[in-house]
Amino acid sequence: MEVFLAGYNVDTDVLNELKGKGEARENLTPEVLSAAYARISRDSRPINELRIDSQNEVEQARRSNSSIIFKMGHHSVAEHAVFNLDILGVSRFAMEELEKFRLCSYTEKSQRYITLDKDYVIPEEIKETSLEKTFVDMIQQQNNAYFELLEKLKVHVFQKHADLAKDPKKHNLIEGWAKEDARYITALATESQVGQTINARNLELLLRRFASHPLAEIRRLGATIYERVANVAPSIIIFHQTNDRDSKTYSELRKMAEEMIGSDAQWETGENEEAQVQLVEFTEKGDQMIASSLLHVASGLPYEQCRSILEKLSHDKQKEIFKTAWQNLQLYDSMPREFEYANLTFNIILSSACFGQLKRHRMSTITAQPYDLKLGVTVPEAIKEIGMEDFFRTLADETNKVYNKIKSENPLAAPYILTNAHRKRVLIRVNARELYHISRLREDSHAQWDIQNISREMSRQASEVMPLAFGLLGGKDQYNDIYKDIFGHLPSVTETALPATRSIK
Repeated sequence: MEVFLAGYNVDTDVLNELKGKGEARENLTPEVLSAAYARISRDSRPINELRIDSQNEVEQARRSNSSIIFKMGHHSVAEHAVFNLDILGVSRFAMEELEKFRLCSYTEKSQRYITLDKDYVIPEEIKETSLEKTFVDMIQQQNNAYFELLEKLKVHVFQKHADLAKDPKKHNLIEGWAKEDARYITALATESQVGQTINARNLELLLRRFASHPLAEIRRLGATIYERVANVAPSIIIFHQTNDRDSKTYSELRKMAEEMIGSDAQWETGENEEAQVQLVEFTEKGDQMIASSLLHVASGLPYEQCRSILEKLSHDKQKEIFKTAWQNLQLYDSMPREFEYANLTFNIILSSACFGQLKRHRMSTITAQPYDLKLGVTVPEAIKEIGMEDFFRTLADETNKVYNKIKSENPLAAPYILTNAHRKRVLIRVNARELYHISRLREDSHAQWDIQNISREMSRQASEVMPLAFGLLGGKDQYNDIYKDIFGHLPSVTETALPATRSIK
């Protein structure tokens, strides 16, 4: 057996320094990996030799990539080329578009841990128009409110958690609670930054979607990213221009919906009556489907026969199937893959701040409506406790007036002025395995309160319709207690010696 380290991400400053110390290197491109791996299925030579050929013949490698992707349609070879992108100075609103792409990795500047400054994006759609001053004035009011709330919240949380505050090492944690609640009054126009890791195939999709986007900031972001990667990997980023699918489909769907439903249609229940989390669809007999699939993978029998056998088993015997599947799990382990056969769909009304966390669960299917003023705002409990709820809601009302003024002249730019407290509806479909992941992470006591509330209610409703499958559901801080309730003892932990740290010379 042989294993070669084919390549890894290297900081571009290091690559530029390498170029500067010697003659120009044409093979400092991820395209050589795509070209080499593309030949594996039709060339009998060892992979490491194919890579060497690609390194020595970069132009030939590029021609090979273009032919394989464009003529043969094998786009998967582009997935072997990976880029790290530093993305700075984009709005929180634009981040919602950037982070829609599920097969990528993101680490974003957190408004929960970092004290915000007053940097914000003015949408191109309203720059140098009569709306610009109105927009800027409102942003400044929101930013001033943020700092006013932050100071009051700091005092409040340190007093509320006086015992914890005795330890200076906990001060950053406590102050973070103040920051995460103060940020609810800041606008979606607030600047943020993110580190993104993305392969070339998904990058091509991103560029195509962004080129077709109606919002100027998104189009500019896409064009800027393309400028950075085009010369590095021209042969594997081919279909990046705007197209009809991305530029027309949803606008045509909106037009059709208006004609079919009516533009003035209202939902049937008012703001106070509509549930924040509502399970709208789920796999019927999901417990039985998962249990049958566990029997299926373990027995070698056809699924239909496993289902027939299961239906004859008592409730306790069916429960035993789940317990057997769980008995060796630790809190960090995922559910067996068979849990993916049962699905649940939730309609959720949530704040922008909460959506920023829910959208990270990209193995789910998530679609969102635009922000809707009729859904109101989410006011953190701590703001109510310091007597600033009226102040908060008054500023939210002022924000709504500015939003409506901008919307009347330029609907595209209006959402930038909305705050992290404003709400939207989201439809999310998860399988049972993914809901366990959401629950472990978001119901944990260290998670932010807004997403804790949402995920806890998702878990409650899911457990009602699939009580067997979700018997182990809960945050990771609760895992040992839940496990003990089921098995009568704590999960066993295999002690393993950590490898000695080797120095790198």
